[in-house]
Amino acid sequence: MGYLRGYKTYVALNAISNILTAIFTALSIPLLVPFLEILFDRREPVLEQPQWAWNADQVGAQFNYYISQLIVQEGKESALVFVCIAILSVFLLKNLFRYLSLFFMAPVRNGIIRDIRAQLFDKIMVLPLAYFSEERKGDLMSRLTSDVQEVEWSILNVLEAVFREPLIIIGALGFMIYVSPGLTGFVFLLMIFIAVVIGGIGRSLKRSSSDVQRRMGNLVAIVEEALGGLRIIKGFNAEHYQRDKFARENNGYRHALTRLLWRRDLSSPLSEFLGIATVAVLLWYGSRQVFSGVMAAETFLTFIFAFYNVIDPAKKLSKSVYNIQKGIGAMQRVEQVLDAPVAIKDAPGARELAAFRQKVEYRNVTFAYRADEEPVLQDINLSIPKGKAVALVGASGAGKSTLVDLLPRFYEVEQGEILIDGQNIKNYQIHSLRAQMGIVSQEAILFNDTIYNNIVFGLQGVSEEEVIAAAKIAHAHDFILQTEQGYQTNIGDRGNKLSGGQRQRLTIARAVLQNPPILILDEATSALDSESEKLVQQALIELMKNRTSIVIAHRLSTVQHADEIIVMREGRIVERGTHHSLLAEGGEYQKLVELQDL
Repeated sequence: MGYLRGYKTYVALNAISNILTAIFTALSIPLLVPFLEILFDRREPVLEQPQWAWNADQVGAQFNYYISQLIVQEGKESALVFVCIAILSVFLLKNLFRYLSLFFMAPVRNGIIRDIRAQLFDKIMVLPLAYFSEERKGDLMSRLTSDVQEVEWSILNVLEAVFREPLIIIGALGFMIYVSPGLTGFVFLLMIFIAVVIGGIGRSLKRSSSDVQRRMGNLVAIVEEALGGLRIIKGFNAEHYQRDKFARENNGYRHALTRLLWRRDLSSPLSEFLGIATVAVLLWYGSRQVFSGVMAAETFLTFIFAFYNVIDPAKKLSKSVYNIQKGIGAMQRVEQVLDAPVAIKDAPGARELAAFRQKVEYRNVTFAYRADEEPVLQDINLSIPKGKAVALVGASGAGKSTLVDLLPRFYEVEQGEILIDGQNIKNYQIHSLRAQMGIVSQEAILFNDTIYNNIVFGLQGVSEEEVIAAAKIAHAHDFILQTEQGYQTNIGDRGNKLSGGQRQRLTIARAVLQNPPILILDEATSALDSESEKLVQQALIELMKNRTSIVIAHRLSTVQHADEIIVMREGRIVERGTHHSLLAEGGEYQKLVELQDL
């Protein structure tokens, strides 16, 4: 309901329309009394005009006086025509305002769904990387699409009914109480019984809905993984395995959805049957009152019509409650993401890192991805002066990538601290901290867009000449010109229209264009062939001049010119020095060099 605050005007107009719908629905009930009285010739004429007053009795008396004058002057037929026109006018106004209530609610519904989607996507953008290691991408996509759509269909689609139907029920009940309080009390007891029966089904519906939405998330996750790994699936003849995996989950979704629909579809026939049972009891009880002279026949018939105006909105309201219970399950899955804690955020009073001037320092850093796991890094002490190039080498799993991921605060250091220019990086604004860094990762991350937009990615006010200059430094300009539309060529999903080497050179061009004081190169040349590697390596050497660079490399030939080489093993620094000094020591680094030479 909090989302409605942004649409106060539409909500107010919707409320007014619903109130008027309820008023004209309530007015349509007593209009049947004079029609039936004239039809069955049971009407006693009112010859003296009553005094006007704003209450139900006096308004009714004025209407009866006017009908009586019409019968006396023009006959019963004219009076019936007038009553029919009055009934028609009331129903016209009732349905007009009913449509207007839907008209004003439409932008509210669609606007709220837009707001939830935007809020959900914004939250995904600020959640730390650690969150996504625990969640499946497909499940998050399902929450952003099908769960949000379920909220639209199940909750917002029936929101106007939740506002309107109680007003109609109150209006009809008001007339019923006015006509016969005793009979209304009898009906009310029957309605409480119906509400208890229907409420039990609604509670089970909420539980089933959460299960259905969870299974849909699993389905989307399997599809997303299959599309991303088609090459491997086909290469290992694993199509049958993937089909069976999908079929099991798809079948589970079918069973869960079937059970949900069985419960939901039970609501309408059950409430209708209980309503008819109530009417049957009401006919029996009311007929006894007519026979005993307590109530006139036409008044009892109008009471039945008023009761119908309670039953029909009550059915719609009960169906709305079912749908809302179903939608709450989807909304809870959305809220799990919206309420997820953002562990990495700006500290109160965080300041801007305007420029990098002195050094980067890791001081007694120990890090584990989860509190119950073994540390990935242990007691790391490392100082990187401005303008120096430091290379991280070691076997896979030694902790090299984790070490550099801590610098832009992709993960948060719990033990020890990382400092830039003597200040803990937690004291800087995250945006300004990351603006000082250019990152080229082991996997070339590109987007389904043009080459130009992938190089410019995230930067404002960049000229075409600067983009071309960056592409030339990355040795990408020549192959870009050979593509179909040059820099405006779309490279497809994840850049799959390009070769591995071409993709990597585009990511290097992106880092060059950003012109950051700190470069992080995580296996930046690993996807390149020997010729391209030599060209790009030379470009990177030029780029790294007068910049602070942290280079992760498995090919030791690419890090020989580093100012310092850090050798890591099992999360610890075991050796450090230049290429020649480490070779002279004859330790871990020499073994790595000999293995590569072999």
